[in-house]
Amino acid sequence: MTSIEKIATTPDWYAPYKISQAIRAGGLLHVSGQAGIDEQGKTVSDDFLTQGRQAFGNIRRVLQEAGADFTDVVKVGIFVTDMAANLDKVIQLRGEFLSEPYPADTLLEVSSLAQPDWQIEVEVTALAR
Repeated sequence: MTSIEKIATTPDWYAPYKISQAIRAGGLLHVSGQAGIDEQGKTVSDDFLTQGRQAFGNIRRVLQEAGADFTDVVKVGIFVTDMAANLDKVIQLRGEFLSEPYPADTLLEVSSLAQPDWQIEVEVTALAR
């Protein structure tokens, strides 16, 4: 039987929402969607790239807590509220945080995210070391 282990940073900015930052199960890390928020859950900026860098930075912190990093990522899900305005910026963010062989990726435009000022949310699946 596969065990399920919660992964969390200190502080755990998702605890108030009853969400695990990540779960380790079956040799994989499943990292919850991360937005451009700081440790107190406050949106860092109204700038798309700033929010995106914070979201990827939050993912990095959660991966590190689990003993992993971006080279372990096998699948990325990116959700944006305005694809036309931000596709080039999403590609830029991929280049800043990910490397060859690039992980499988799904990019979706959504009508909104959990907070009205969020413009991007990123989730990943990674190999658990």
